[in-house]
Amino acid sequence: MTTKRGPLSFPVPESLAPLWPGLAPTPLLVLPRLAARCGVATVWAKDESQRPLRNFKSLGGVYAGLRALARHLGLADIGALLDPRRSVRTLPALLCASDGNHGLAVAAGARLAGAPARIYLPAAVPPLREARIRRRGAEIVRIEGTYDDAVASASAAAARGEGLLIADTSLDPADPVVADVMAGYGVMADEILQQLSTVPAGQRPTHLFIQAGVGGLAAALAERLVAQLDAPARIVVVEPDQAACVAPALASGRIERIAGDLDTAAGMLSCGEASAPAVTRLRAVSASSIVVSESLLADAVAQLVEQGGPASTESGAGGLAGLLAAQPGSSAAQSCALTASSRVLLIVTEGPVPVDAATDRVP
Repeated sequence: MTTKRGPLSFPVPESLAPLWPGLAPTPLLVLPRLAARCGVATVWAKDESQRPLRNFKSLGGVYAGLRALARHLGLADIGALLDPRRSVRTLPALLCASDGNHGLAVAAGARLAGAPARIYLPAAVPPLREARIRRRGAEIVRIEGTYDDAVASASAAAARGEGLLIADTSLDPADPVVADVMAGYGVMADEILQQLSTVPAGQRPTHLFIQAGVGGLAAALAERLVAQLDAPARIVVVEPDQAACVAPALASGRIERIAGDLDTAAGMLSCGEASAPAVTRLRAVSASSIVVSESLLADAVAQLVEQGGPASTESGAGGLAGLLAAQPGSSAAQSCALTASSRVLLIVTEGPVPVDAATDRVP
């Protein structure tokens, strides 16, 4: 698999299509009723519920896991790893912490390569999300604590030599695995650029409202898209008020674990410590932040469907919750230069969790 270099400071995979039969760009929807509801000129929504695994993490966790296995075997690329003619060798386990989706993607990547996977889940992860990961053949380790406690447990297991850590967060700004995760997300940015290629300057998005857990998706898209936005070209990171770890890191430039139980309906955003690689990139593009309430997160899910968008969850509609909080004329809108003439790009990062295997697309 070849890679290309663009404005990103990490390589973006040329194509992940060989990993997923039938993989294609997800839709970029124009939602005029939602724009009117939010008091802005235009809203675009990238619908990641149409991605394999029904969420964007299939771009990052799968790619990073396979890259790590290829490096471990001394192979040139993922193609060599997945080549059926490759000599059979026992593969190490892929390890990670997850609130659900990253672990699902890492487990899917391990399954593609024929490797074991062990996923560390915090106590709050619902059984339905756990079951999706188990269906990919992964071992589950439940942690009595938060996502950040699960991160620590997975890291400790990797340090003991129990497998390869496929983390989506790190205190090291140059962490190569986290860079691979973010590179996978960069494929989505390339799709968006292609989908907007016929939109002339002066009619392109002026704002990206993007939800954040540890910040990896927000950073990958911001770094790739910011130069293509029309003025004022603002990146707005949206977080639940019960788990807002990126906002203080953006303000101070320091990564510090926030207090609290991180209890939010946006479970995929329930993170207490931001990722250093993400914060470095977000600060470089002068990203700002909005913290939203649980009621706004719930309203975003409802408004997305009522105004013609796809079904999602509080996590998947988190960016919209930020836009709803920034009604033109409000202090939040003023802080990010949002007006009635603004054009906003949103990412719907996941669809509703499938309740049975028949509706759960598998690799």
